[in-house]
Amino acid sequence: MLRPYAALIFVLLAALSATCSRRPDDESVKELIRSVERQRLRALVEADVATARRLHADDFELISPSGSVYSKERYMSLIESGVLDYRTWDPAKIHVRLYGDAAVIRYDDVGFEVLYEGAPAWSGASSVVRHTDLYEKRNGQWQAVWSHCSGGKG
Repeated sequence: MLRPYAALIFVLLAALSATCSRRPDDESVKELIRSVERQRLRALVEADVATARRLHADDFELISPSGSVYSKERYMSLIESGVLDYRTWDPAKIHVRLYGDAAVIRYDDVGFEVLYEGAPAWSGASSVVRHTDLYEKRNGQWQAVWSHCSGGKG
């Protein structure tokens, strides 16, 4: 009597095992998000606006250390025009927390220097600069949705 059920259970367990083995583990997803964040930062430093646009969601918002809120379009236009010039951006260890198709990252900067209209606006060498970002997986791609930068004299 149990024999037909045993075969069914075996098939279900085999299917479940195959499904689980195809799903990336948390650490590989976290490493992918770290890689995307480093690619995003590199694009901002190099003023590669095409790449930066792809890595930022259309509804992206940045909150600057001064509390100003920038939309994606405003942020990209400041970078493209050179008004906002990321000279260096070298994060320390990037911490990642996963929540399904969303992730929150946080890191402190080891090297961070920004010019605004040609004048030094912020420097990680003289301040503790912290970043918190929300990423979401949209259409199969991780994108920055919200970004918050804060800091003060260390």
